[in-house]
Amino acid sequence: MFTSALKSFTSNISANYTISTTPSSISGAWKVYDGKKKSTGKAVSVFVFERKSLDSHSGGLGGRSGGASLRKLQDEVIARVKKESNLLARLRHPSILELAEPIEDTRSGGLMFATEPVTASLSGLLHEKDDQERAGGVAGRPSRYVVEEADGQRRRRDLEIDELEIQKGLLQVARGLEFLHESAGLVHGNLTPDAIFVNVKSDWKIAGLGFAGPPDTSSSQSTMAPISLSEALYHDPRLPRSIQLDLDYTSPDFVLDSNISSSADMFSLGLLLLALYNSPHTSPLKTNSNPSTYKKLFSSSSTTPSSSNNFLSSRPLPKDLISGVLPRLITRRPAQRMNAREFQQSQFFDNILVSSIRFLDALPAKTPNEKSQFMRGLPKILEQFPKSVLDKKVLPALLEETKDKELLSLILQNVFKIIGILPSAKRAMTDKILPQLRETFISVGGKAGAHERDTAKEAGLAVVLENMSLIGENCNGSEFKADVLPILQLGLESPTHAMVDKTLGCLPTVLAILDFSTIKNEVFPLVAAVFSKTSSLGIKVRGLEAFVILCGGSATEETDTSDGLDGAIMGSKKTKRSSNAVLDKYTIQEKVVPLIKVMKTKEPAVMAAALAVFKQIGNIVDSEYLALEILPVLWNFSLGPLLNLQLFQEYMDLNKKLSARIETEQTRKLRDLSSSNGAKDASRSHDLGSTNGFFATTSGTENAGANDFERLVLGKGATNGSDILGEAQSGAPKSGAPTYSWSSPPLVASQNGPMSNMMNPPARTITPDQALNSFATLNPKPNINTMNSGLSSFTPMQPTTMQPQTATASWSSTPGQQPSRQSQPGYMMPPPAQTQQPVTPFSAFSLPPAPTSPQRSGTQTQSMGYFPAVQAGNKGQVPVAHQPVQQKSGLDKYESLI
Repeated sequence: MFTSALKSFTSNISANYTISTTPSSISGAWKVYDGKKKSTGKAVSVFVFERKSLDSHSGGLGGRSGGASLRKLQDEVIARVKKESNLLARLRHPSILELAEPIEDTRSGGLMFATEPVTASLSGLLHEKDDQERAGGVAGRPSRYVVEEADGQRRRRDLEIDELEIQKGLLQVARGLEFLHESAGLVHGNLTPDAIFVNVKSDWKIAGLGFAGPPDTSSSQSTMAPISLSEALYHDPRLPRSIQLDLDYTSPDFVLDSNISSSADMFSLGLLLLALYNSPHTSPLKTNSNPSTYKKLFSSSSTTPSSSNNFLSSRPLPKDLISGVLPRLITRRPAQRMNAREFQQSQFFDNILVSSIRFLDALPAKTPNEKSQFMRGLPKILEQFPKSVLDKKVLPALLEETKDKELLSLILQNVFKIIGILPSAKRAMTDKILPQLRETFISVGGKAGAHERDTAKEAGLAVVLENMSLIGENCNGSEFKADVLPILQLGLESPTHAMVDKTLGCLPTVLAILDFSTIKNEVFPLVAAVFSKTSSLGIKVRGLEAFVILCGGSATEETDTSDGLDGAIMGSKKTKRSSNAVLDKYTIQEKVVPLIKVMKTKEPAVMAAALAVFKQIGNIVDSEYLALEILPVLWNFSLGPLLNLQLFQEYMDLNKKLSARIETEQTRKLRDLSSSNGAKDASRSHDLGSTNGFFATTSGTENAGANDFERLVLGKGATNGSDILGEAQSGAPKSGAPTYSWSSPPLVASQNGPMSNMMNPPARTITPDQALNSFATLNPKPNINTMNSGLSSFTPMQPTTMQPQTATASWSSTPGQQPSRQSQPGYMMPPPAQTQQPVTPFSAFSLPPAPTSPQRSGTQTQSMGYFPAVQAGNKGQVPVAHQPVQQKSGLDKYESLI
C-alpha cells in the first residue's frame, strides 16, 4: 500500500533521469535544466513549470470572488501549458523541438517534460548579446552561459550570432512554419524569441505552441479548438507576462482585424527578423502588452515599421532584406505577404554558404552522384563558414553520413579539414570524431571481440591514417589508446600493402603519444609480426625503418661516417635524433636483433635499411654485446653478394666505428682495473715494508741490547745509542753490526740492482794507526791472476796498540786523524801499497778470518766487505784454548783476508 502511494509521488522523469540542480536557462514560464538518462546516458533538457509562480505573482489582488476567478484563470494557463507539450508530442519535424518525455505533474503541482538538449532560447541569446554590447564587447562581462567540462574547466558556450547564423536559423524557422501551415494546418499565433530554441547543433527549433490553432479559413476538420482572440488579447495583470500573448510580435491581423491566418505568423517572422538586427535586440513595436497602444502605433505611419523609416530599426539593414524581404513580410495587407516557402526562396538566402547548409540538411534525400559532387566541392568553401557553424552544424551533419561506405573517404577528408580550422579542435575530436571513428571502423563480432574487416572502408581508413598526426595533436594518450590504436591494428592487418605501409608511416606520431608499456606490449608486437610475415620488399624496408624509430632514431637523420680512428674522442660528436630510445635495451637485444638476424632477404634496399638499424642499436647496447652479437651479423651482411661498393663501404665504416668503440671502452676498463690493482699492490708492499722495517728495528734493538749487556758486564763505559731514524734519513754511511769469530758472516745485498750504488758506497782502504816502518814487511811473490783480478797484496798482520772503539765507528774519518793509543795489543792491517785500491765486483763478499792465535778470541776482525772493522778492547779478556792450526804457505795463509 505504502509502496504504491510512494510511486504515485515519484515522476517518471525524476526516477529515470539525472537532473541538474540549477537551470541552464529560462524561457518564458519555463525553467530549463540539463538532464541525462540514467540507463543510456543520453542528454536531454528538462522543462519545468512551477505553479507557485502564478500564486506569487498574483499577490493579494481580488477578494473571495476574485480568488475563485484567479483559480479558474490559473487552470486555463495550466491547460495552455499542457497543450504546448502535447503539440510537441504530435508534431515531428526537424525544425520543431523534439519531445523526449511527455509532460507530467510534479509533487509541487507543477509540470515537467523532457526534450532534446538545447543550449538556450533565442530570447536568452539576444539578451546576452545586449549585455555584451553594453559592456563593451564579448570580454566586457562574464557570460551567464557557462558550462563545466569533464576535466573541471569552465568555458563559455559558443552562442555568438553572426550573419550566417541568422540566415541559417531563419531558414530553419521558415521550414518549421511551412510544416505548420501546410502539413499540420496550424497557425503558431505567438512566434517570439521565447518560442525559438537553439539546440546543441546550433539548429533553431520552434516551440511555444500554447496559442497555436487552426486558421479561420481551414476546411479540414480539426480536433483542436480554434484560438480565442478575445482571451488571448486580454492582458491580465494577475498573470506573468511570459505566459500571455506578446503583442510586440503580434500581427495586426489579430489585434486590428481579429483574423486568424498563416499570414499572421509571417508578419511576426518579419518583426523577429528586425529584432535580430536591432539594437537592443527587441521588436520595433513597444506596446507594453496593451492592445490600445498597439492600435495607436499602427494609426501613424511614423510609428509603423516600413521601408520609409528603415522599419524602425536603429541599425542599417542588409540590402537584400530592405529590397525584397521585409516589404513583403511587414505589410498591413495579409494578401501581400509572402508565405513560408517563398521566404525560403528569397534573395536573402541566395549565397553559397546558406545554399551549402540547405543542401547539407537535405543530404539524405540526394542521389549518390549529387552527394559525391557536394563532398568534393565542400573543402573549397569550408574556411568561409563561421567556426561556430562548422562546429555545431557542418561537422555533426558530416559525421552522420559516415555510414555511407561509398562516401566515407570524401566525408572524412572534410571532417579533418574542419578539425584543422576549429579553435576548439580537441573538444570536437574527443566528443564527436573519435567515438564516430571507432563506431565506423571497429565492429565487434563474436565472443572474442575480433575485428570484422570491411574492404569497402579501406579508402576511409587510408584517410584516417593520412591524418594521424592531426588526430594525435588533439587527443590524449588514453583516448588514443582506446579509440585509435584498434584502427592502427586494423591497418597493420590489412591485406593491402599500401595500407600497411601507411600504417607503419604513422609510427612517429604513435610513439609520441602512447606510454612505454603500451608501445612495448601492444605496438611493437604488431610491427614485429608484420616484419616477420610480410613478403613485400617495401614493407620489409618500412618495418626496418620502424625499428630505427623504435630504437630512438629517425628515418631522415644524418648518418655519422666516422670510423672512430681519426683521433677524435668517441661520443664527442652529437647525433641529431628525433627522440630517446623508445624500447628498452633488453627488448632491443632479445627481440629486435634476433628478428634481423634471421632475415633472409639480402636486397640492397633491405641491407641499407638494416644498416640504419644497426647504427642506432650501436648507440644503445653494451660493447660486449656489440662484439659478440652485432659485429658477426654486420660482417655477414657486409659480405652479401648484392651489395654495391658504396653500401659495402658504409658497412665497413660501421664495423670500424663499433670496433673502435669496443677497443676504447675495453682499454679504458682494463686501464681502470690495472690502476685499481696497482693501488692495492702498492698498499700491500707498503704493509710488507713496514713489517720488514719493524723486524729490522727489532733485530737492531736486540743487537744493541746484546752490546750494552756485554759492556755492562765487562765494565766498559756507556756508549751513545744510535738513532735509527736519524741514520736512515742522514746521508752518512751506516756502520755494520759487530762480528765475532763464532758468528756467521753478514748477508750483503746484490749490487746488480739499480739501487746498488746507493746501498753500497765505494770501499776505501783502512788507514793504519802506526807507521809502516814499525812492522817487517812480507812481500810474497804476487800471482799474475790475482793482480789481473784487481786485488792488492796485503801485509801480514802485526800487533799494535789500539784505542778501544765502539761498534759505531764513523766512515768519514781521514788517514790523518789517528785515535789515541792504548797499551792493549791488537791486530791491524798494514796499509796497502797504493793510496786507494779499486774494488772488484766481488769485494762485497768476504770470509771471516781464521783464528791464528789465542788472542784472536778477544778481538774483532776487519773484513773486506761492506761494513767497516769494529775494534774492541781486550780488558777482562778470558783466555780461550784453541787447537793448533796447520801452517799454510804462499797466498793460502792469507786466504782469510781475501
